[in-house]
Amino acid sequence: MPSPHGSPWLLRPARQRFARGYTPLLHEDRHALKASVKALMDFGVLRQGKGQVHRLLTTKETVWVLLRGNAEITSAAGRVEVTRSSLFDEAPTVLQVGAGESVALRSLAADTEWAVVAATNARLRGARLILPAEVANEDRGVGLAQDACRRTVRTVFDYSTRQDSQLVVGEVVNRAGRWSSYPPHHHPQPEVYHYRFTEPQGYGHAELGEDVVKVRDGDSTLIPGGLDHAQVAAPGYGMYYLWIVRHLPRRPYKGFTFTPDHTWLLDPKNQGWKPSV
Repeated sequence: MPSPHGSPWLLRPARQRFARGYTPLLHEDRHALKASVKALMDFGVLRQGKGQVHRLLTTKETVWVLLRGNAEITSAAGRVEVTRSSLFDEAPTVLQVGAGESVALRSLAADTEWAVVAATNARLRGARLILPAEVANEDRGVGLAQDACRRTVRTVFDYSTRQDSQLVVGEVVNRAGRWSSYPPHHHPQPEVYHYRFTEPQGYGHAELGEDVVKVRDGDSTLIPGGLDHAQVAAPGYGMYYLWIVRHLPRRPYKGFTFTPDHTWLLDPKNQGWKPSV
């Protein structure tokens, strides 16, 4: 659902908090936001109350990322209880399944939320449960640009670890007042960012090409292939975002290209301008 208040690439829920049940934000087979652009993936948020069970027989490759709460997952990977109390301090639990799999998610907490992404994929089979201990916290941007773009990056899986997937899934924890996805970069594959903040009134700004969009808790952005993008969090507010890239046919996502004007910032010997007083 495009926001009437900003960039056509911004998706904002109808209310401050997502309603119980599944809220779809993007559809794989529909033009999204601008008529000429497709996300090439389904994306939405599932919110459950205590005792509520979400059952699904998948028709696509489907990934659930636990955003918060406590739940019991039942799938071909087994039955396991999982919990997450902080997006900022804890790595995610992620369930990835192929088409034709039965999944049940039972909430054990008063408020459990999942980000859900799906894409047509005939290759992926079975189910894979990725636990927090399997996801590394990468301290990226240290020693560059006076640490102005230092952030934590968690890559859950990518083409190097899951070549039968149509997706790449990861998270970024953005320090307050700092940049991420920086220097700005681009890649031909479409990408989705989903944002949360340490405080409900928290916010940041997303660069999408020449547009700058104010993003708030629960917002998402669709980044079309080839569009430069970078993010910054407002001072005082930690910013989290889930990122999902959709591979293109015969062109999987293997990395990105930095905007040439700003590649000098990748040299730790060149820290940029500093005030003299």
